[in-house]
Amino acid sequence: MTDDAHAGEAGAERSTRPHERRRGRTARRLDAVDAAGLVAFPSRNLEYLTGFAEEPGERHFFLVVPAAGAADPEPALLVPALYETQVREATTVSEVRTWADGEDPVAATRELLADRGLDGGRLLVDDTMWARFSQDLRAAAPDATWGLASEALADLRVRKDEAEVAALRKAAGVADAVVGDLRELGPDAVGMTEAALAEWIADRLAERGGRGVSFETVVAAGENGAKPHHGHGDREIRAGEPVVLDFGTRVDGYPSDQTRTLVFGEEPDEAYAEVHEVVREAQAAAVEAVVPGVPASAVDRAAREVIEAAGYGDAFVHRTGHGVGLDVHEEPYLVAGNDRQLEPGMVCSVEPGIYLDGRFGCRIEDLVVVTEDGCERLNRTDRGWE
Repeated sequence: MTDDAHAGEAGAERSTRPHERRRGRTARRLDAVDAAGLVAFPSRNLEYLTGFAEEPGERHFFLVVPAAGAADPEPALLVPALYETQVREATTVSEVRTWADGEDPVAATRELLADRGLDGGRLLVDDTMWARFSQDLRAAAPDATWGLASEALADLRVRKDEAEVAALRKAAGVADAVVGDLRELGPDAVGMTEAALAEWIADRLAERGGRGVSFETVVAAGENGAKPHHGHGDREIRAGEPVVLDFGTRVDGYPSDQTRTLVFGEEPDEAYAEVHEVVREAQAAAVEAVVPGVPASAVDRAAREVIEAAGYGDAFVHRTGHGVGLDVHEEPYLVAGNDRQLEPGMVCSVEPGIYLDGRFGCRIEDLVVVTEDGCERLNRTDRGWE
């Protein structure tokens, strides 16, 4: 074997080790919440615990994680036979059971749960599990009682480990690079439709090392910018008008989520320049408020106070931010009434905005990771409109 091959194997081992640690923490957490085990199916939870990303399909595909105190605490996967090779290559789960087309997957599930002592007791299932699969689990373990996997996983997933932060930082870097590309595009954006510019952004994200888009790209020109989740359409971009650009991609499974509101071709009018400065100041105040121990609602309040003081309080119509991990939207939510305290390792968007119906909108968004004494911005591009 060549040195390069050895290096590749070592790198693969390092890259999968975080998933082993997550399964271990999950097993201990199951004991803490008085659950015998957890069952995940293709979802962000399964990806979090194994590194294997797959969309739900028609076939039964389960990860079983027993509690740490179980008689047999070893996790196991039950997968369709056609997945066996790729699952073994992509994960460090030592036991991979298979079932073939023509066999009974419920029987295979029943056998696995019984072997792990999970045919009774309290089992947590993936919050997003399709009804047909949760019903088949009930048939496989009729004496069990049931809860949701978020009871065990929510508090684990909300604090990102080093591997997760590294992936989020890379994804943010890709989004930053594309913001730079947009600024270089400059007046050439004038005359493009929102949809054409959204496609252009997707192409640049891929060229910069991203994988797909992490959500539908928002390109909202002029009056469309007053609709926070406009998406994109056939509206042409005009010189001198603000364009809300909210987009992201994935790197190693983790998303970026960044918004800049840019103006192409000409200077904007004074009304927009004023609004943009208010939003920029609100975002800076909110980022400064992100420190360990403060309630999530305090970050929302910091942004809102700036916007209200400028007379635009009624035009800030959404929360200041949300947690970001394998899911683009997850805990913690930076919103009034959320008293959950921020903790090191949490990653959040900070994205205040002002939306004036029929005229324009402005939003500025960065991702930040809470550190021991404050926060680190993951997005670093200039927040101006030019």
